[in-house]
Amino acid sequence: MIGYSVMRFVLPAALTVCAVTGTALSATAKADNTRLNYSVVSNVYSIQNQAGCSNDLVPNRQLVLAAQWHTDDVLNNRALDADIGSDGSTVQDRANAAGYRGRAAETVAINPAMAINNIEIMRQWYYRPDYMAIMSNCANSQIGVWSDSTWDRTVVVAVYGAPNVG
Repeated sequence: MIGYSVMRFVLPAALTVCAVTGTALSATAKADNTRLNYSVVSNVYSIQNQAGCSNDLVPNRQLVLAAQWHTDDVLNNRALDADIGSDGSTVQDRANAAGYRGRAAETVAINPAMAINNIEIMRQWYYRPDYMAIMSNCANSQIGVWSDSTWDRTVVVAVYGAPNVG
């Protein structure tokens, strides 16, 4: 005989009060997007493999920092929708400021919701010829990915590095 268990979902008191009074609740905790970020790296590696690249795709802390800066900028400045920062910076400017030496390129995904998954990210990037060229470029052997969200927007930035090209 198959047993069934009953699960109860108990809302924290703060959420219950907000639901009853209709007041807004601000989030103080940030989500851990490590798994999402690694899935982006894995998907880009697969795209490079399909393109015939024989090198590994290696995460780089400086590129992660450049991706984080741009993610934060795009998330907090709604007028931004791509590669140029609110201060006029390019991906190369941000990579250089993070200490990276080599050529840099980036892909940006923006979703008008508080969550996004790797399938949606790849859907946004795969069919854009400029982004596909960046992802499938074998010279881009290093990568940094950062993602963050608010209640109504998620931003994912991947910064690619070609360390031997300046």
